[in-house]
Amino acid sequence: MADQTLPTDAWPANAAPSDLISPGRKRLGRALMAAATLGLLAVIAVQILFKTEVNTIGFETWRPVVYGYVLWGIALGIGQVLTRGEDGQRALFLLPALLFTIAMVIFPTLFGFYIALTDWNLSAFSGRKFNGLDNFWQMLADPYYRNALFNMVLYVLAVLVEYVIAFGLALLLNAQIRARKFFRVVFLMPLMLSPVAVSWMIGKSLMEYRFGPAATLARQLGWENPAFFSNPITARISIMVLDAWTFIPFMMIMLLAGLQAMSREVLEAARVDGANAWQTFWQVTFPLMLPVSVTAIILRIIFK
Repeated sequence: MADQTLPTDAWPANAAPSDLISPGRKRLGRALMAAATLGLLAVIAVQILFKTEVNTIGFETWRPVVYGYVLWGIALGIGQVLTRGEDGQRALFLLPALLFTIAMVIFPTLFGFYIALTDWNLSAFSGRKFNGLDNFWQMLADPYYRNALFNMVLYVLAVLVEYVIAFGLALLLNAQIRARKFFRVVFLMPLMLSPVAVSWMIGKSLMEYRFGPAATLARQLGWENPAFFSNPITARISIMVLDAWTFIPFMMIMLLAGLQAMSREVLEAARVDGANAWQTFWQVTFPLMLPVSVTAIILRIIFK
């Protein structure tokens, strides 16, 4: 039987199935990617040592590092085609997104962490001075920061409550109920309003201390001083309620789309097997909705 492996010196653009690529071509691709990675790391290390005045050899600007990064991306793409053939050629479509994420997300994050470990006074000529974790200790000792961090944790935990409510509304709108289209429009109306309008219409008018309907109702229920924003606890709860009323429809519409995309055959099979409504939800619907649920929660936390 004829040998179906490609010759070692085959042109990299000639993509082939991975099982038909010769070992020599795979070694060439791995060597190219390794050499490009080591070269980029060496250029970055030399430039960092030069900028921190540890070494006198380096570049005046970071432009050579950018050139090295571009060459590393090209070598990575060629290496993928050499080692993986057709699969590597498909991976080339993901390479621009990968390079963009590294350049615009990962590198700024690492650089920001490095800056956080230094004392950098822009009005002085001394430049950056390494001070370890002193900035973090000062930040944790700041009462304003601790209060802001505590508020942020509370608001993030409130997303879980919003998720439960949004899931319940999505299940309700997915069921065969009367006036389902009407309720969909009504539940989506808060999302269509401007946050400024919501803060004025509800936060300023509805919850106004003297004449607001919410304050009047609270007095009738026995709350003598219904000042929603004068106490830290009630202020946090009021802000959470306003935020939840506005953005629960955002999570609801995503969960509703996931419910409507589910296969009806799976639910019918669960009912045929004798599962009740709760068992069908907990063992079939909820596991199938986990990817949509995680996406909705993450996006909600990002927009929080």
